[in-house]
Amino acid sequence: MMVHPPGRIEEGGALFRALALFVLAAMALTVDNRPAPAQQLGLPNSAILTLSAERLFSESAFGRRVAKEIEAESAVLAAENRRIEAELSAEEKELTERRGKMAPDAFRTLADAFDAKVQEIRKTQDAKARDLVAKRDAARVQFLRAARPVLEALMRDAGATVILERSSVFLSANSTDVTDAAIERIDAILGDGSTLESPKGR
Repeated sequence: MMVHPPGRIEEGGALFRALALFVLAAMALTVDNRPAPAQQLGLPNSAILTLSAERLFSESAFGRRVAKEIEAESAVLAAENRRIEAELSAEEKELTERRGKMAPDAFRTLADAFDAKVQEIRKTQDAKARDLVAKRDAARVQFLRAARPVLEALMRDAGATVILERSSVFLSANSTDVTDAAIERIDAILGDGSTLESPKGR
């Protein structure tokens, strides 16, 4: 009958990489590439570039801010769950101690009311945990949308025709990876993303 705190919010890496693949594929179809002095810009002069979408988010100022916010809100929720669980444990103990002094029907009424209370609290706390997951996922989508023009410019500067998700490539030279360069550019333009309109998590 206890309320258990939600487990640690797992990273939605697979879903994020799938979304990134869609964005990168769309870029390959829409960007008008022009010759650019790629080497002068510290970029590989290659028609095919690779990057890690997970690193792009998690190591960017934007991603670090989101992770810090989610971690802080998760800690608050976990503390709230521990407090609620302690209160319910004390209430359950008191109810158990009263059992021998009450008529069975009266006790059953109190026990049923307690069970209903526990279930309602659990639903409420689970919804709060889901809201945190939704908030994180919405922030990832917002990041990809905001980062797309930056990645398109990077692709043009490198004279590339496509950027591939590195984890989906069987074999490639490390020289084609532009994750670090992309993070540097995105940080310079977007900062930590706090000035962007907040995404809707649900």
